[in-house]
Amino acid sequence: MKRIFFQLVFLISLNSCTSEVKPVAFETTEIESSFDAEITAMYDTAIGNDKLSKTLNFKIEEAIITTLSDATKKTSLESILKDFNMEYLKFKNDFPDASEPKWELHIETEKTYQSEDVITIAISTYEYKGGAHGNDKIKFLNLNTKTGEILNQNAIIENLADFKTLAKTHFIKSIDKENDQIKMEDFFFGKPFQLPENIGFTDDGLVLLYNVYEVASYDQGYTEFVIPFEEASSFLKVH
Repeated sequence: MKRIFFQLVFLISLNSCTSEVKPVAFETTEIESSFDAEITAMYDTAIGNDKLSKTLNFKIEEAIITTLSDATKKTSLESILKDFNMEYLKFKNDFPDASEPKWELHIETEKTYQSEDVITIAISTYEYKGGAHGNDKIKFLNLNTKTGEILNQNAIIENLADFKTLAKTHFIKSIDKENDQIKMEDFFFGKPFQLPENIGFTDDGLVLLYNVYEVASYDQGYTEFVIPFEEASSFLKVH
C-alpha cells in the first residue's frame, strides 16, 4: 500500500510539472536575400509550429509591414523588400544621371518585455528614397501571451482619461529634464496634451513614445518617457 501511495504522489507531482505553461521562446530571423538597394531585416520570431507561435509570428510580420510605406500591398515581408528593391532599380533606370545615394530599408525588432499576460515587441524601421533625410519610426506591438492577439490601449489601460492626466505629468517632467527652454506649447502644434499611439512595456514600466513629426519638429527627434510600474499599476488591465 505504501509503495502505491508513493507512486501516486510521484505521478501527481510529475503531471503538475508537465502542465505548467512554459513561456514562449523567441529567436532572431534574418532575411538574407541579395539586393541592389541597402536592405536589412532582422526580427523576432516565436519558436515552434504550434498555433500560438504561428499567431505571434503572423502578428509580428503584419505589424512590420504596416509600418512601411508599401503597407497597402499586404503581402509577405520578403515580397515588400523585393518590391522596394525593384522600385529602386526602376528609379536608377529612369534617372541614370541622378546623384542620389543608394536607397535604404532597414528593419529591426527587440522584445522589450514578456510576462504571463503580455509580450511587447519594439519594431524599428528606416526608409530612405532620396531627399534630405529618411523616414524612421518605432512601433510598440503588445501581444496577448496566451492567444497571440494584439492588445490595444483599451485592452491594456483602465480609465484612459485618468491615465492621460498621469501621463501628462510625466511628459512635463521629461521635457523639463531634457531642456528647460522647451515648453508644452512647443509640442502638439497648439493642441492640448495627447497620448501617443505607441505605449509599450519594459521592465522599468510603461514607455510612451512619440514618433518624429507626431509632436514637435523633425529636429526634435523621438520624444519618449517612462511611467514606473508603481505609479501605472493601478491603471493596468494586464501586467
